[in-house]
Order: sequence, then structure tokens, then C-alpha cells
Amino acid sequence: MMNIFELTTALMSIPSTSGEEEAVGFWLRDYLVELGWTVELHSVSDGQNNVIATLNDTPRVWFSTHMDTVPPFIPPTEDDEKIYGRGACDAKGIIASQITAAERLRSEGINDIGLLFTVEEERASTGAKAANLHPLAAKCEFLINGEPTDNDLAIGSKGTFRLNIQTTGKAAHSAYPEEGESAIEKLLDILEDVRHTRLPNDDFFGETTVNIGTIDGGMALNVIPPSAEAGLAIRLTTKREPIEDAIRSVVRDRGEIEVLSASEPVRMHAVDGFTQKVVRFTTDIPHLPNWGKPLLIGPGSILVAHTKDEFVLKKDLEKAVSLYEDLAKKLLTD
Repeated sequence: MMNIFELTTALMSIPSTSGEEEAVGFWLRDYLVELGWTVELHSVSDGQNNVIATLNDTPRVWFSTHMDTVPPFIPPTEDDEKIYGRGACDAKGIIASQITAAERLRSEGINDIGLLFTVEEERASTGAKAANLHPLAAKCEFLINGEPTDNDLAIGSKGTFRLNIQTTGKAAHSAYPEEGESAIEKLLDILEDVRHTRLPNDDFFGETTVNIGTIDGGMALNVIPPSAEAGLAIRLTTKREPIEDAIRSVVRDRGEIEVLSASEPVRMHAVDGFTQKVVRFTTDIPHLPNWGKPLLIGPGSILVAHTKDEFVLKKDLEKAVSLYEDLAKKLLTD
């Protein structure tokens, strides 16, 4: 078996941006089969397979995270303290930590564990949605999901509501603006109102925040723009409905709203003896409700995930192995 640093860099050396996970899935299947696991490639779509590995027919505790990464591919490098590159902390290092912990548990005679590695978490959690219908889900009591939480046990995570706001106008020569109607100016007015809208917050999950992530529109500098749109990502701390109602009341008949995806905030299973906190990001967990009680913990910082400087501390990978091992034992014995 590879040590945890070798396993992390081996996984990171295989490009697996969302939609391109087939190769890393094949690699994990072959590696886990060689270790003695029973492995299923669970088909999600053409070229995309979740990896499901078991040691018996009824594993009660599962380790899970995602195989995909955001673009672009950044090959791994390392020094004495850190491993750098795409997936170092989100989430190839987590896969390595979970496999290493599972093998340690197995060496102690604990076989009541499983591994679930999903595809496309970074875009729409399509792998998790497919896995939620798998028959093994009903046998799972606890799902330990991995995301970079600084090795703290996350007892809550915000949800996400993604939408587009689209406006239409009338094209005209820009020298005669009275002959047209600017879709961009309409959109800017809506977005200004969105920015000043008070949205409901929550004492446990915190503040609801809005990110205007994309703006697009217009044809040319000398044309009154006939169309425009903006993409928004709202970090939910309440159910989606009051937030969507508030946004619709702002937009009114000035534009159209296209809902892209939504996942609501989730409270996770809390376990004594672990440092606990609420995180602002969302995960596969909202899409895996059939997989028992959820927990969330992993090495690395979300603040460097998705950046060109992504890294994970080697000591945090080693600590994560111990935390995963201890957490699984506690869940199996309590």
C-alpha cells in the first residue's frame, strides 16, 4: 500500500475536472481491488462512474468525498511540509486520508466500513444524486463526508441557490438611444436592488450572502443592448422559499428568473471530543439523504481550495487519518 503522501500525489497526477473523472475512477477501482476491496463502478453517465467499495455486505459507516476538481489541472509538487496542486485539499488528499484510515481500521479487524467516491460534485452533485438511489444507502448508518474543514467537525453547512436573471430590451443605434431599450440598464437596476435587499439570516448558520458571479449581454459598443443576464449564487441559511420569494419580489416584471440548482442548509451529526464549527460552503450531503446521518470533516483549508495556490499540509493529512479512524470507531461503538 502507498503511504498517504504517495497516494495523494498519485491521485492528483490524474486530471479529473468535472465531467472527466473516468480515468481516476478506473485507477481507484484497480488500486482498491488490489488491496482486497470489493469495488463497483456505479454508472452515472457516459464516462462518469462513482466508485463504491466494501468489505462486507452491510457496512454501517461510510467514508465519502468527490473525485472531480475544478479546472484547470495543476500537477502536484511537494516540499517537506506541503503538497501543492489541484485537488491537494479538494479533494484528492481527502480520498487518500479516507482510504488510509479505512485500511488501518481493517488491519484492526473492523470491516463494517465502506467507501463512496462521487463524480461532478463541483458542478451539480450528479454523482451524489445517482448514489442516493443505490441499494447500499439503506444499510448505511453514518456517512462521513470529506471536504476541507481544517480537520474540524462541521456540524452545519450552508445551502446554495443558483439562478440566472435575464432581461430583454430593444436594439437601436447608440446615437439614438430613445429608439431602443437597454437590457443592460434594466439588469443593473435589478442587481442594485438585489444588493440592497435584506434577506433572512439564521442564528445557527449565520448570514445569507449573495454573489453576483457573472454578467453578460449586449452586441457591440454602438448598439443599445437587447438582452442581458446575470448569474447569482446565494449561500442559504434558511429554506430556499423565502429567499426565492424575496428575489422574485425584487425582479418583478423587469426580468425573468431561471433557477439552476438549489440545496438547503444541513445540520450534521455532532460527536463529542472533536472541534466543531459551521461552514459556509455546501457539499454532496444534501443530495445523499438516504445515506444515514451525515458528518463532515477533512484536512486543508477551503480558503485555498479552487485557487492556483491550492495546497495541503502533510501533517494535516496525517492528522485526518487519525481523526477519520477515531470517528469511525466512536460511531461503531456508541
